[in-house]
Amino acid sequence: MRVIDAEGENRGVCTREEALALAQEQGKDLIIISDQVDPPVARITDFDKFRYQHEKQEKEKKKQQAQKGAGEVKHIRFSGRAAENDLKTKIRQVEKFLEHGAKVELMLVLRGREKANKTWAYERLDHFLSLIETEYKIVSPAKKGGRGIIAQIVKK
Repeated sequence: MRVIDAEGENRGVCTREEALALAQEQGKDLIIISDQVDPPVARITDFDKFRYQHEKQEKEKKKQQAQKGAGEVKHIRFSGRAAENDLKTKIRQVEKFLEHGAKVELMLVLRGREKANKTWAYERLDHFLSLIETEYKIVSPAKKGGRGIIAQIVKK
């Protein structure tokens, strides 16, 4: 196997027993890094330190995946009769979600006779979209669905 010492220097190819003896001589552990290659690569290092660094790298990968927000859909529901201040609160939520890279699904909830007045409902949704200051792109145009009108947007 190819052996790399604690300082990162290549010690060359040696047998398993020689590598273990070299590791014991230094008071460290022999860890196989890659067994898919010929000859396999092993490193002489402290196992606890190696495990700690490996866990740290895994956490960093998970953190980066979470920050991307890939495939994440956030839902915002609001009423057509909501006051301007309530809409502004929802707008701040939408902008925060867009900044994190999430897809945002907007749902204008309609009740009773509001369902019959489609033009009014589409105007309310357009008004809501006009209040969003962050640049966005409409992924799914407004359409009737569920208990109201639904549209999806993402950050440009």
